[in-house]
Amino acid sequence: MRYLILCLAPVFVGASASASADVVRIDTGEISGVAGYVDGIRVFKGIPYAQPPVGNLRWRAPRPPLAWQGVRAADKFGPACMQTPYPEGSPYRAESPRRISEDCLYLNVWTPAKSNRERHPVLVWIHGGGFTRGAGSLGLYDGEELAKSGAIVVTINYRLGIFGFFAHPELSKESDRNASGNYGILDQIAALEWVQKNIGVFGGDSKRICIFGESAGSISVNILTASPLARGLFQRAIGESGAAFSGLPTLASAEQQGVEIARELGADSIAALRAKSAADLMKARADALRPVVDGWLLPEPISAIYAAHRQNDVPLLIGSNADEGTEFTPAVVKPADFKAMAKRRFGDESPLFLKIYPATDPDEARQSQAELLRDQEIGWEMRTWARIQAKTSKSKIFAYYFSRVPPGPLGARLGAYHGAEIPYVFGHMNGQQLQDIDKAINNAITSYWANFAAFGDPNHKDMLKWPAYHLDLELAMGFGQRIAQTEVANKSGLDFLDAYFQRVGHW
Repeated sequence: MRYLILCLAPVFVGASASASADVVRIDTGEISGVAGYVDGIRVFKGIPYAQPPVGNLRWRAPRPPLAWQGVRAADKFGPACMQTPYPEGSPYRAESPRRISEDCLYLNVWTPAKSNRERHPVLVWIHGGGFTRGAGSLGLYDGEELAKSGAIVVTINYRLGIFGFFAHPELSKESDRNASGNYGILDQIAALEWVQKNIGVFGGDSKRICIFGESAGSISVNILTASPLARGLFQRAIGESGAAFSGLPTLASAEQQGVEIARELGADSIAALRAKSAADLMKARADALRPVVDGWLLPEPISAIYAAHRQNDVPLLIGSNADEGTEFTPAVVKPADFKAMAKRRFGDESPLFLKIYPATDPDEARQSQAELLRDQEIGWEMRTWARIQAKTSKSKIFAYYFSRVPPGPLGARLGAYHGAEIPYVFGHMNGQQLQDIDKAINNAITSYWANFAAFGDPNHKDMLKWPAYHLDLELAMGFGQRIAQTEVANKSGLDFLDAYFQRVGHW
């Protein structure tokens, strides 16, 4: 089920120094890249890291890509995986991919190396989008500016929605692991195996691989740090606004959901489902499909794996944003409804809850609703990740809190919204009315991220000291009106929620 390439040095050497700097030989053949718009950056787009998961390969673990003859042009992005566009009003609406296909398992490489003899750290980006949307080819994730920091940048596609996270009893039975449903995560593992095997020909160091992602991409990072199948494939991990300590569906519940989806599609077998077109499958109500605890990729819930000290013990850099909940909060929140929810959910603790999240008028109720979403869906997850890692790991943890409101209409409407840090990470702040602090945060974040990929520590002698996270002093790096050390934000709300979850025994 896996490629037999874990932690191997590249078998094929890259193009010699005397050959064209834009042609390299990977394990499946030669590819030609293009010069980037930044001097010294080479770009390779649309590289297949697995066979197209179509026909009989639909809902199977990814297979190694087939070799080719001659030089394959790697100058265009491959198609994005099957998905529907982002809804109106989404900050990512303009980023919806134009080409989608089931044939979508491609990755892209931006390298500052001048030859294959160099050994740069590697940042592998796993995109967000709720496991239903997104692609490594979105302009927002163009790796050229970030590669200027000295790190190679890789972005990947992985199967989404019904194609990536569909579980079914028949699929589990045909698997030699009695598991189904995590095909999108298996794609990510296959891409990391490809990176381990091939990144040396681009001037990369296979012993300094850092995975990083946002939202569903950060949840993916969290899953990969817990999965035994990903052991040894990366040495550092960055999570931006997403983890899954609150739990993931069981295989049994996901299989039952799969049976219901098949019934809705009028299919009585997996063979019948594989015979349907991708467009027909997209009609299924499958937006709720997510990764599952399948007994193989995830032998147990992530919280249990960490509690037992069985995670992949690598340095972590993790954090969240000040206004994660604004994008998902209704325009109108009635104080009476908010208070009724508090009473129904928290009972005798509701007075304390309403001190932390007050709702005396509609504006305050809406603000508290947004803050509750921020804290329970993102803030609690990231703090829990930091705390459990601090208890069970030998590796350092570095936390951040992003509160800078980006210039432009989205920032004016949503504040430091979910994903607002991404343009600062990738260095795509051009064309906006930037202030000096925006440029400073952009420069700081790209440097911190690259340092972390290189050394497992974001600090450098010429940069503001970023304190490691400790349980007794929960310090983070703040990116707001200024760059400064800060305590973990929203602590009263996080403490309340943590006590509540501990008391009720579940999310």
